[in-house]
Amino acid sequence: MVLPTTPGTSQSPRIEDNPKWIRGLKGGRTVVDSRATKLVWEVPWYPAWYIPTADVRDPALEVTTRPDLPDHVRVDWQAVDRWFEEDIEVFVHPRSPYTRVDTLASSRHVIVRVGGVDVADTRKPTVLYETGLPPRWYIPAVDVRLDLLTPTDTTSGCPYKGFADYWKLTVDGVEHPDIVWSYATPLPESEAIAGMMCFYDDRVDIEIDGA
Repeated sequence: MVLPTTPGTSQSPRIEDNPKWIRGLKGGRTVVDSRATKLVWEVPWYPAWYIPTADVRDPALEVTTRPDLPDHVRVDWQAVDRWFEEDIEVFVHPRSPYTRVDTLASSRHVIVRVGGVDVADTRKPTVLYETGLPPRWYIPAVDVRLDLLTPTDTTSGCPYKGFADYWKLTVDGVEHPDIVWSYATPLPESEAIAGMMCFYDDRVDIEIDGA
């Protein structure tokens, strides 16, 4: 499988035909309905949908054009209430056909330490492998020192995993903001991590099988 490369310039990104049926709804009304969109990598990490102008039903939508794709427009993501690939709703931004998410149950012994204190210890982690990102170790909540955690108002969204909530960790009076996150109701392809907790690897010490 060939992965998309970083686009050279805004005039010459990678462009591919998209076989998926794309629809957008606003106020319960279908405002985009296309089976002939283009995938355009204007940024390296995920594509944009460029839609034939004839398939955009609301002329008031905010759109972007490209000289190398005449008669196609990119509809501003926020201008539409809900986006769908076929009959599956898509969140945050279009999904890349080259990104894969694997959630694998593991029996590795994982210990998370902060400031020399064990804040999580499990032999039942789930490892999430996502294309282009480091492995993430999701830990059952029962194996995390929940007494050290306080929920924050921070949230984030991912088109492959869903929407995450965050916690701060307090160890020996030192606060570590938004160091832990969890997906209460992840999207179907990532449902194995539902309710599990993950720490930012670069902000904690993680021991895996003694290493």
